[in-house]
Amino acid sequence: MLQVIQDLQAAQVGEVMQNEPLADYTTWKIGGPADVLVVPNGKEELAETMRILHRHGESFMTIGRGSNMLVSDKGVRGFVIKLGKGLDQIRFDDQVVTAGGAVSLIPLCVKVGREGLTGLEFAGGIPGTVGGAVYMNAGAHGSDMSRILKEAEIVLETGETIRLRNDEMEFGYRHSLLHRRPGIVTEAVLELKHGDRKEISAAMASNKARRIHTQPLTLATAGSTFRNPEGTFAAKLIEEAGLKGYRVGGAEVSPQHANFIINTGGATANDVLQLMDHIRSTVLGKFGVTLVPEVWIAGEK
Repeated sequence: MLQVIQDLQAAQVGEVMQNEPLADYTTWKIGGPADVLVVPNGKEELAETMRILHRHGESFMTIGRGSNMLVSDKGVRGFVIKLGKGLDQIRFDDQVVTAGGAVSLIPLCVKVGREGLTGLEFAGGIPGTVGGAVYMNAGAHGSDMSRILKEAEIVLETGETIRLRNDEMEFGYRHSLLHRRPGIVTEAVLELKHGDRKEISAAMASNKARRIHTQPLTLATAGSTFRNPEGTFAAKLIEEAGLKGYRVGGAEVSPQHANFIINTGGATANDVLQLMDHIRSTVLGKFGVTLVPEVWIAGEK
C-alpha cells in the first residue's frame, strides 16, 4: 500500500490522506477511518488515480456528499475516492445542462430553476451529488434521473473514460449499470425543458415545504433508510408497526418520518445496524413484508 500512496503523491493527483475518519464525510456523521482517502483535483487526476490503483490491483470505494450510506465503525480498508472541486462545474446550453459528478443536487436544482428549466424539481431535496444520483438512479415525487439523463461520462476502474447514453445505463429502481461495472461518474448531461420560472419556483417551494413538514432535515440522517416495497411505503409500515421514536443506543427512528434514522449524538454504525434489523424483523412479523435497505452499507464488518 505504501508504494501505491507514493505513486499517487508522485503523480500529484490531489489530496492523499491516510487514516482519515469518514464520519467527517457522511451525513449520518458515523464511520471509522479510511486507510487512504484520495481527493483528485479533476478528471485527468481521477483517471490517473484509477490507473494507479488498477495497476497495483487495488480496489476502491467512492464517496460523494456521504448521504445514503452507512460506513462501519471499523472504517474502510484500502482506498476511498472523493470527487473534489475540479469536478463541480455546471454548463448551460439552451435546455441541456452539463453537471460535474461532484455537483450537489440541491443547489443545482435552484440554478436550473432560475434558468427557467423544468424536469429536475424532484431532486430539490436529495442531499447528494450528481454522480451519486446517477449511480443510484435517485428519485422522488414520481420522477428520477433516468427521466432526464441524456448521457453520462464515466471513468472506469481501469482509468479509461467512456460516455454512455441513457439507454446504455441499465436504469431501474435505485439501480444503474454502475452497480455491476465499477466506475465513477465525472459528468452528467441532463436534457430538460423550458418552463415557467414562477411555476418551477412554486413547485420547488411546495416540495421544500412538504419536506420540512415531514422530514428531519436539520438532523444527522442518511435520507430514506429502506426502499419502498411495491404498492406501499416503508415509512407507513414502520409507523404502523409502532416504531416511531424507537432507539438503539444513539440511533433513533425519526418521530417525524419513520423511514429516517437519526443520529441523536454519538450513534455508532452498530447502533444503526441493530436498529435496522429490529425494524425489518418487526415489519416482517407484523405485515409479512421484507424491507430492503436503500442505504449502502460500506466498510469492514
